[in-house]
Amino acid sequence: MNCISLPSNKLFFYHYTGKFKALSSEWKHEKFTLADYELIVMTEGELFLRYQNKNYTVKKGEYLLLPPSQDGFREGFKESYCSFYWMHFSIDHDRSIPLEINVKNKNDAPHYSNYCVLPQIAVIPRPERIVVMMKQLQDAVKNNYPSASLDAYVTSIMMELYGEMSIGTMVNDLASKKQIYLDIIDYIQTNISKNIKIAEIADAFGYNPKYLSHLFVEIRNIPLKQFILSQKIDAANFMLADNDKTVTQIAADLGFSDVHNFARTYKKVTGLTPSEYRNAFSKRMLFHV
Repeated sequence: MNCISLPSNKLFFYHYTGKFKALSSEWKHEKFTLADYELIVMTEGELFLRYQNKNYTVKKGEYLLLPPSQDGFREGFKESYCSFYWMHFSIDHDRSIPLEINVKNKNDAPHYSNYCVLPQIAVIPRPERIVVMMKQLQDAVKNNYPSASLDAYVTSIMMELYGEMSIGTMVNDLASKKQIYLDIIDYIQTNISKNIKIAEIADAFGYNPKYLSHLFVEIRNIPLKQFILSQKIDAANFMLADNDKTVTQIAADLGFSDVHNFARTYKKVTGLTPSEYRNAFSKRMLFHV
């Protein structure tokens, strides 16, 4: 596994960002040099990208982090339809710390003071959160925020990604003992469009509802009912930021009884109405190539 080391106590410097959407399945990434870091977060399809003599296949819900190179080119090696958010940035990297680290698995990566280590390509446990933050960055760019603010956005996005991957590692470490926990997560994500009840989850797996609730709090330190709601709000944020569906359609897609119940619940959790959230980050930077 190839990993990238990043400082955890320094500001990241924003360069540019956007959302890309291919116009057809015959699109292939053009050949470009890369003088800074690039983060790609996939939202649809697959991206086939070659960089520094390595081929990467990035799927929906995954990210790819590319380090800068003086002589490396990134280019597509296969046609495909895809859509992704991208962000370019730079950092002051301590030359005594290796930029790229090869290990058998992430847990084998060496530890450096004030540095975090991220897999170069991996599944994001909660990709909606990263996508929403990148959309907010794009809105800030379109509204001409000062460079210090944009740098802070980029830093927050990368540290959120690091936090996401840290949670994922913790879950994987517990998987052998708590497989049922992972099954619950999968069930919720698969049935996010339904009005999910704890009793229904318990029936699906053949366990007592109280047992499942206790198990979930033990591992995640959050009640199962609250986690289900948080997943629906994360999905709502993604839909509000990434597409043009009406609030009524989003409410139905997430299993709410009606749009009024959805709006009340959303405002109680976030402090904003769905429309206020959408309007706050309405300026998406969309690219067709």
